[in-house]
This record gives sequence, C-alpha cells and structure tokens, in this order.
Amino acid sequence: MEVPGESRQELATALNTAYANGLLSAETLSRRLDQLFAKRLIDPSRLVGDLTTRRPSRPWPAWFLRTTMIRLREVIGATMDGPMLLALDWTGGPDELFVGRHTSCDIRLRNPTVSRLHARLVFRDSCWIVQDLESKNGTTVNGKRVGRCRLAPGDDLAFADEHVRID
Repeated sequence: MEVPGESRQELATALNTAYANGLLSAETLSRRLDQLFAKRLIDPSRLVGDLTTRRPSRPWPAWFLRTTMIRLREVIGATMDGPMLLALDWTGGPDELFVGRHTSCDIRLRNPTVSRLHARLVFRDSCWIVQDLESKNGTTVNGKRVGRCRLAPGDDLAFADEHVRID
C-alpha cells in the first residue's frame, strides 16, 4: 500500500539529486519544486523527464556520475511509470473538488472524453471519495466503473479516457 505523498516525495528526491549533481540550477530546482507541491495535477515527465539527458554544469569524476545517473534513472523510472499524479491533501484541506473540462472545475482536464462537470471528490472521515456526476463516459477506479468509491494512494482513477494516479 502506498503512503499519501510518496510519489511527490520521490519526485522531490530526484530533483534534489539532480541539483546536487549540477544538473539543475538553484532557480530551476526552486521553480520545479514549486510546481510539484503547488499543483494538484502533476505530470512527472515535465518535472524530471529531461534530467537523464542533461550534462552537469561542473566536472565530476566519471564513477560518481555513473552512480548518480543510475540512481536518478531508478527514481525517475519509479515515478514516470504511467499517468499524471493527482496530489490530494490527506490532512483535511479542501473538503470538495470538482473534476471536468469546464473552467470552473478545481481539477481541469482537457481530454474531450471528459464531461464538462465529470466527477466530485469529497474528503470525509480522513479519506477521499470520488463520485461520478452522471458523466457520459463514466469514472473508473482500478479498472472498475464506479458511481461512488473510496480512494487510496496508488489507485488508478480514470475520468473517461483520462487516467491519473492518486497520491
């Protein structure tokens, strides 16, 4: 079972490792960490996808670079194995979020298969619950179509054809 925020922490570790090894500037690290922790919908490939192709700004011994790049690829591979992350606040922040294509939605998805007002996420009793709002193409959790379902970190949540992983 995954722990809430575990995927975001792995991404933060990858960014910090890249900074420590001269692959990112302090400004770039700061900007990417802001994106990682400020947004609800996170695309791991945009945050860390370019790190293994970058060259360090300062020379390092070859053995050190090899070891670092192997570790960085392991962390990046672990976080980029699929859909975007949906970062939810499990401490009781907002108690209701709407998902859909409409500009008024808290989590806006641009996929045309997603309804304008597709689903509602509700935080109750220390857990998140997804409720489909009679969308045309449905909502699934771990491959099963649901009307209402409790979510856990690591769940694959799909709004029509748009998949996200709960973090």
